[in-house]
Amino acid sequence: MSQLDSQDNLQSPQATQTRIVTIGGGSGQYALLSSLRDMPNVAITAVVSMTDSGGSTGKLRDELGILPPGDVLKCILALSPQREVARELLLKRFSSGERLMGHNAGNMLLTMLGQYAGSFQEGIKALAEILDVKGDILPVTTDKATLVAELTNGDRVFGESAIDLPRGDQREKISSVFLVPHHTDQVSVNPPVLQQILDAHIILIGPGDLYTSIVPNLLVPGVKEALQNSRARICYLTNIMTKFGETDSYHAEDFIREVEAYVGRPLDEIIYNEGRPPEKILSRYAAQKSTFVRFKDIAECAQRYRLHNYDLVDSQADIARHDSGKLAAALSRLLAA
Repeated sequence: MSQLDSQDNLQSPQATQTRIVTIGGGSGQYALLSSLRDMPNVAITAVVSMTDSGGSTGKLRDELGILPPGDVLKCILALSPQREVARELLLKRFSSGERLMGHNAGNMLLTMLGQYAGSFQEGIKALAEILDVKGDILPVTTDKATLVAELTNGDRVFGESAIDLPRGDQREKISSVFLVPHHTDQVSVNPPVLQQILDAHIILIGPGDLYTSIVPNLLVPGVKEALQNSRARICYLTNIMTKFGETDSYHAEDFIREVEAYVGRPLDEIIYNEGRPPEKILSRYAAQKSTFVRFKDIAECAQRYRLHNYDLVDSQADIARHDSGKLAAALSRLLAA
C-alpha cells in the first residue's frame, strides 16, 4: 500500500480501523500496549528496540548470539488477552540449574521458538499465536548491534545496560548515542517497520528511558526518514520521572527537544502526565537521583503542540508508573480527536 493510498483510506468512510504504531521498549512500551490492547477498531504495531543487554536477555544474547528477547516478550504479554496468567508463568525465573538459573521462562521459550523456526521474527509470531496476541510486534532491526553513548567529556559507554545503570554517584551528561553493528558495515532496518510507519494514522513514541529504549529505534537507518515522510500524527508520551545517568534534571521540554532531534521533524501532539506520585515514592526516587518530570513553561508548549495533560500515575503501585486504565482513557480521547 502506498503512502497516498494509506492516507486516502484514512479519509474513507469504509475505513474502520485506526492504524497505530508504537515505538519504544522496556516497561514503558508494556504500559502503552496494555492500554491499547482492548480498544475497539485499532490495528496495533509495536516497533521494538533491539539493544537490550542486561539480565537474562543480555546473557542469552552473549552466549547464543541471538537478538535480545526481553522487550519483545513484554510486548507479547501486553497484547495478550491471557496477560495476567501468561505473566505469572513466563516471567517466572528458574532458581536451579547451572545454565537456567536467573533466566525467565518466556525468554527461554521465545529463544527456542526462534531458533527452531529459523528466525527471531518467526519465533515472535509463534509465541504471539500461542497467546492470541492482538497486533503485530516488529523488531526494529534483525541485525545485532551495541548501543554506545558519548558523554560530554568525550568518554564513551558501551552497552545498553552500562548506559542504563551508571557506576558511581556522578556521571557526565549524554551528548549523543549511536549504534555499532556486530557483523555488518551498517545496521539494516527490518523492512516491514518502514511500511507500517508510512501506513500509520497515529505514531506513539514513549514513554520509556529516552536514550536506551526510545532513541535506539530512531538510530536505525530508514526509520527517521520514514517518520519524516509519514503523514501520521506523531505523539510523544512524556515520562513520569527522570533517569540518573540519562536525563538528569530534564524538564518535559528537554525530552521533547531530544526526540524531535532524532526524529528530524516536529512532533504533533504531547501526552503529559500531570499527576504527582506520593511523596514517599518521590523520596525513594530522589535517593536514586531521579526527579518528577515537569514543564518549564507549559503555556509555551501548548502554543506549539496539541497538549493533552492528565493524571496518568498508577496510584496503587509502589513505583512511579503509568496507569494503563488512565492511559487508555487519554488515548481514547486522542483517537476521538
